[in-house]
Parts: sequence; C-alpha cells; structure tokens
Amino acid sequence: MSNFDKNYNIKEEIMQTILFRTDSSSAIGTGHIMRDLVLAKQYPGSKIIFATQDLKGNINHKIIEAGYQIEILKSHSIDELDILIKKLQIDMIVIDHYGIDYEYEKKLKIKNSTLKILSFDDTYEKHYCDILLNHNLSADGSRYKGLVPKHCELRCGAKCTLLRDEFHQNFPERIKTKDKNILVAMGGVDSRELNIKIVEVLCSFENVQIDVITTTANKNLDVLKKYVANLNNVTLYVNTSEVAKLMHESDFAIVTPSTIVNEAYFMKLPFIAIKTEDNQIDIGEYFKRNNFSVLDKFDTMQLHKKVKFMIDKTSSKLINFTKLTLDEKKMILEWRNSDAIKKWMHNRDTISLESHLEFIDLLNSRDDRIYFLVKNENNFFGVVDLTKIKKEKSAEFGIYANPKLKGYGSLLMNQIIEYAFDELNLKKLNSNVYENNLKAIYLYKKFNFKIVGIIQDKNGKLLNMELISENR
Repeated sequence: MSNFDKNYNIKEEIMQTILFRTDSSSAIGTGHIMRDLVLAKQYPGSKIIFATQDLKGNINHKIIEAGYQIEILKSHSIDELDILIKKLQIDMIVIDHYGIDYEYEKKLKIKNSTLKILSFDDTYEKHYCDILLNHNLSADGSRYKGLVPKHCELRCGAKCTLLRDEFHQNFPERIKTKDKNILVAMGGVDSRELNIKIVEVLCSFENVQIDVITTTANKNLDVLKKYVANLNNVTLYVNTSEVAKLMHESDFAIVTPSTIVNEAYFMKLPFIAIKTEDNQIDIGEYFKRNNFSVLDKFDTMQLHKKVKFMIDKTSSKLINFTKLTLDEKKMILEWRNSDAIKKWMHNRDTISLESHLEFIDLLNSRDDRIYFLVKNENNFFGVVDLTKIKKEKSAEFGIYANPKLKGYGSLLMNQIIEYAFDELNLKKLNSNVYENNLKAIYLYKKFNFKIVGIIQDKNGKLLNMELISENR
C-alpha cells in the first residue's frame, strides 16, 4: 500500500487568478467541491474563484463559508465559461467535472491559448490539460500514457492525496469501551439510499453505537431523520466539520470507496467499503487487491458477515504465551496436538504437557521469538508467532486457528502482519508452507505473499513465502 506524504504541498504556480469549475447537487454529490476547497488552500497567493451552477441540493454555501468568490453559471455551455474566463482574466482553470471531457478542454484551450488547465480525473479518461491530478491512493500515472498531451504533468497517488486540515490535528488517545463505535459515511447525498439499510444491519448486533454522516444535499434526509429519531444508539450528523474526530472515535467505518476512503486509510481506521458508482471501481479494486473489505454492491447477508468479522477483529487481543492462565496453556496444547494442526507442522509428534509448559517458560528469556494467543471476550481464535526475529529487519512467522472454529485465518493473518510491521517495524516476513497445504497457500497469496524459494524437509516440500512491508 502507498504511504501518505504528510508534508506534501502541491507546487504553487506563480499566477494571479485561478478559476475552479465544478458543481454539486443531490444527483452529482458533494465530493467535488469538498476536495476542490482543499486544493484551493494550496494556492494562498492567488485569487480563487469558483464557477458553479445553482443545482438542486448544491453545497455552494460551503464555498462562500470558505471565503471564496463564487460565480453562478446559467448553463454548462463552453461559451458562457469562455466569457467568464476572459472577463475575470483567469490564469489557470481547475476542472473537476465529469461533464467536461477532452473535446471541451481542447476547445477551451484554443479559445484561451495562455490558459493553464488542471484537470481532475479518477477513471483514466482522455484529457487535454497541462496538469492531471488523480489524488486517489490507487492512482497509477503510467495508465495515462496516450491519454494526455506529452507536456502534461501527472500528479498521482498518495503523495497528492487531498486531506482537509482537520485530519492533520493531533487527537488524544482514545479510551475504548465495551460498545463498538461504528461510523457510516455513504457520501453527502447517499445516492443509493443505503444509510437506513446499513443501520438496520448494524442494529442486529449487540453493544453497537452508530454515527451516520450526511449532508443537506441528501434528498432523503427527512426520511433518515425520522428513522433514527427512535434509535437510541444512532446519532445523525448533518454537514459536520468533524469527520476526522468522528473517525478517531470509531472502531471501524462503513464507507464508499471515494474520497472518504482515503481519509479513513490516513486515520488508520478499519473500514468496509461498498461501491455505489462506476467511478469507484478502480479504487475499490485497489483496496480489494490489498485485502481490505470491499463489497461490489450492497448485500445484506454479505455486509452482516463482514461486520461480524470486523467486530471480532477490532475486539481481539494478542495475549503473550507467558501471560496465559494454565487452562489457556492446556487449551493451546490440545489444539497443537490435534490431527488438524500437527499434520502441517515440521514436528508432528504429540507434545507432552510438561514439554509444552517448559517451552512457554523459556520464552521469558528469549528476545528472538514471541508467541500469542488471539482472543476476545467471547472466542479464542488461534495462535500466531514470530521467530528468528531480527530487530527492525525480518522474522519468520506461523499461525494456526482454533480447530473448533472456521473462517478466522484472515483475522489471525491481519493480527500478525499488523504487529510485525506496525509494532516491531519489521521490513520482511517469511513463512514455510507445505506445498499440499492449499488453504494456507491461498490465504498467504490473498495477503500478497510471494513464493521466493522451495525447501525440503523430512515431511516433504515447503514453499518459502515472503511479504515485504510496502507490499502489504
């Protein structure tokens, strides 16, 4: 996954007047104007003007509140826009509009030869521009070959991701409670009317507190207000300016794979993304490839399954073997000696309780290995371990699930990967997997492990699988 450059600042062109051409409405959404307002702050020395239409459900008030001049267009006509450009003596135009294409941009350039054009894009369309900005984490500049003029400057990916100032503030350490705090943010207009359906799924779980974010551009706002009015565990936020704070206070979120998913990722907030528009396909697939929870469309049963997994994941803890109770140590030994587990081990002998307890006691004196039981209040999920630990460099690891449970391999893998890379700051993880352990190999590949070698032991061939930190 890409990393944000927290100190990134888009290069400021030396110019006097910049025009932002964008729109918002109950049909278009609000995201274009919100990200344009962030970009506008990157040009503190320039005069910023917005040109928008007065469409139903717009958030033009946000532009005024930010202190910028606004020009209301009567149409989407290129002639009307051209007149405005000449009248205001515009040096650069920022185009953030799916209704403005290559031909429109080219005609605009012909009419105004010195005008610099910066075009937003997130669907790899053809553009006639001087600067192309795709600020999604998934953005790949190489895919614009042949789609933009040769002189066009490409600004793509995490280093160019636009984040509001609220995301750069320092938050106090959060005190977690028994209840799960879940944030629902399906876009300013909730185009597929999913907020209520999602809340219904969430309310089927116990001990959940739900925050729903929307705006006055949501044409179903009155229905949503009426629905949540009688739900004590749901809070509705309309036109909030505290999205970052709400994310900080949440255990996980349900969002669209749009601008807000960039924000959730920046905040290190676990999320389930539900695609609602075609322009979300690329970033949705990107997160899916990187093993995040993504639904191609809303589905009650699939969402319920993913929410359950997320609740288990965010409530699970790593308990060091040396801190376990005797009963927990005995339970792990029972797992380890089961046929389902030991058939994939290098040592397939039945281990005695005495040997098991002695092994755990010796862990107190080792700094090159660590073993954890993964559990929450209701379940014991399995075991994860790191061995041959080389500080801030590499380690080998292993996992095995509670043989009485099914479907928790991904949870265990998430836990050990996060601990290894985020807590120990390791750069590389390796594991040896028997070539006929197909389920394990599938799981490892799902998490972007690559086969880097083959070794042989007394039990057969093993695949040496490796994960580099930046590839997770």
